[in-house]
Amino acid sequence: MTDLLEEIARFCAHHDMSETRFGELVLNDKPFVSQLRAGRDIRSSTVEKIRAFIRDFEASEGAVPPTRASVSGRFPTGGRAFPHRDLISIGALQTHEILFLLEEAEQWVELNRQPSKHNDALAGLTIINAFFENSTRTLLSFEIAGKRLGADVVNMHAAQSSVKKGETLIDTTVTLNAMRADAIVIRHGSSGAVGLIADKVDCPVLNAGDGQHEHPTQALLDALALRHKLRERGEMSADGMFNGLAVTICGDILHSRVARSNILCLQALGATVRLCAPPALMPREVEAMGVDVFHRFDQALDGADVVMMLRLQNERMDGQFIPSPREYHHLYGLTQERLALASPEAIVMHPGPMNRGVEIDSDVAEMAERSIITSQVEMGVAIRMACLDVLTRKERKVSGWGEGEWV
Repeated sequence: MTDLLEEIARFCAHHDMSETRFGELVLNDKPFVSQLRAGRDIRSSTVEKIRAFIRDFEASEGAVPPTRASVSGRFPTGGRAFPHRDLISIGALQTHEILFLLEEAEQWVELNRQPSKHNDALAGLTIINAFFENSTRTLLSFEIAGKRLGADVVNMHAAQSSVKKGETLIDTTVTLNAMRADAIVIRHGSSGAVGLIADKVDCPVLNAGDGQHEHPTQALLDALALRHKLRERGEMSADGMFNGLAVTICGDILHSRVARSNILCLQALGATVRLCAPPALMPREVEAMGVDVFHRFDQALDGADVVMMLRLQNERMDGQFIPSPREYHHLYGLTQERLALASPEAIVMHPGPMNRGVEIDSDVAEMAERSIITSQVEMGVAIRMACLDVLTRKERKVSGWGEGEWV
């Protein structure tokens, strides 16, 4: 097994590929290599599959593997740059596809900072924001994004829908599909519900958060805000990656779809992710995602370049997970004293809404040189404009985006 590990190490070094990405590409198993190093047994057929992948990969001429494409800043042309009809999860995206969406968002960041913020890219298209859970910032962000692109935007709230009258999710989906929307943005309280809906409609579907599963546009906007802050400091790498960056995520990890999407996005971009939470709020076996797990916040902060705080999601808690908000703040609240344990210029993030005085102190949230919380809100509109733009290009017959099938 030592020989195989050496082959994998050489391959990853030569192609500038992380071992996590290698495991995902070969076996759809991100922690495979780390588990192999820890003594995991594998079948001879699996060994041959790995070696066949390495041989075939290196024998292919002219192919640009996703990680190499991202490092060099090159993207496939046309629809091959993002060959997905829907945006359901970060886990379904390759590194260069994430980078492509971030690059596409830059033009909308610039537009949104102009006196006139209107573009007619989606003129004549109808976008339905179907939110089966309460939302303020995400719904408003998607609505502004669609309208700034010139689309007709319709908001549907579950409290005002036939769901309250007993209509099933499938029947609601069939109804929405019959209205011939050009894109549907969905938030739902059940994990997997958005994927189910996407299978039943004929237009692109964007996941605005489904249960405890994922919130892909939140992870993308967080990455975009982080890029802008690093670029402002002159610390952003030319390839757009976060290689070597240590990110600590602290809070209610167990119930957080934001945490899951951010883990996948940050790791795909080369960052090291640390998770910190009380044992009751940490998912079991989360180490399998390739993260470092801490239960003491002070230890998790040591040398961190970025600190992302998450709120306690009381609406998803069934039972008592913490003694009290005051006790939680004492152990896991981000104060100026605690922030001093991180890197000297550590960046502070929070997806919102914030519970000031619980997971974060006001003076930390408002640190002008280090907090990018308001920037996250700004980047949210831009990244959602990019997603709506990219996912509707085939329908709009944008050059190069009409060929082939979606994946």
